[in-house]
Amino acid sequence: MEYHDLIDKAEAFALQSSKKSGVLPNLFVFRRSEPSGFEATIYNPVICLILQGSKTLQVGGDSLSISAGDALLVSHDLPVASQITQATREKPYLALILSLDLSVLRSLYEHVDLRSDQGTKHALMTMRATSIWVEPLARYLNLASDPLAANVLGPSLLREIHFRLLTSPAGGMLRNLLSMDSHASRIAKAIQEIRLHYRDQIAVSHLARISGMSVSSFHEHFKSVTGTSPLQYQKDLRMIEARRLLSENRLSVTAAGFEVGYESPTQFSREFSRKFGEPPSRVAAPAQ
Repeated sequence: MEYHDLIDKAEAFALQSSKKSGVLPNLFVFRRSEPSGFEATIYNPVICLILQGSKTLQVGGDSLSISAGDALLVSHDLPVASQITQATREKPYLALILSLDLSVLRSLYEHVDLRSDQGTKHALMTMRATSIWVEPLARYLNLASDPLAANVLGPSLLREIHFRLLTSPAGGMLRNLLSMDSHASRIAKAIQEIRLHYRDQIAVSHLARISGMSVSSFHEHFKSVTGTSPLQYQKDLRMIEARRLLSENRLSVTAAGFEVGYESPTQFSREFSRKFGEPPSRVAAPAQ
C-alpha cells in the first residue's frame, strides 16, 4: 500500500493542529525527526498507523518492532516503553493515531458476531495495515481542511473506522470487550481499579473479586491480556508517573517516590533504576 499522499496530508495536519486544537476529534499525528531513547507511557485504546520510520516497543516481557505500513491496535490501557529507531530531518518518524471510543464500539454490539471470540487475547496487536480501514481513516483525515464537513461527516466516518477495526481479523480483543461477561471486559475493570488507586496498596484478591474470578484465574487472564502481572502493572504506572513528576515538576527524588506511593526512597530508587536503566536523580529537572 502506498502512503505518499497520506504522509503529505498527515504532515499538513500536524502543522495545522499545532496552531489550533479540536480540528478532528480523536485524531493525532506524532512526528519526530530523530531517534529517541526509551520512553515509558500509558497507551490508551488506539489504532496507530506507522506512515514513516520505525520504532521498538516493550510490553511486559515482549519486544516488538514496527515500521512503515504496520499498525498497532490497543484495546486496554497498557504501560509501554517505546523507542523510535528510524527518523531523520528529511524523513521523520510519522504516525497517525486515532483514539478509540469505547462508546462507539459498544453501539455496534448488535451488528457483530461474538460467538467465535471466546479465548483471551493480548491487548496490544500488531498487523499490516489494510485498505478496508485505512481508506475511511484517510477520508477522515481529508476533513481537516473543511470544518463544516468535519462536523457533519466526521461522526459517521469515525463509526465506520470503528466498525472496520472491530470486524477485522485483528479485532478479536475489541470484540471480546463488547461482552460484559468476557475475560477482556473483566480485566478492563481491574485495570480501571489499578489506575484509580495505583498509589495505594492493592490486594490481588480485591482485584480478582472485582473481576468476578478466582485469584489464580485472574492472574492467568490478567497476564494474558496485559503481558504482565497485576503488581508489576501497578509498579509500571508508578514509575511512569514518577518519571513525569521528576522531569516536569522539579520534585526531589524522595518527594516523587512518596507521591506515587513509596514510603522507602531506597526501594523507589532501586525500582526506578531497574525500570529505566538510570537512577531517578539523573532524570530530575534541575532546580531554578
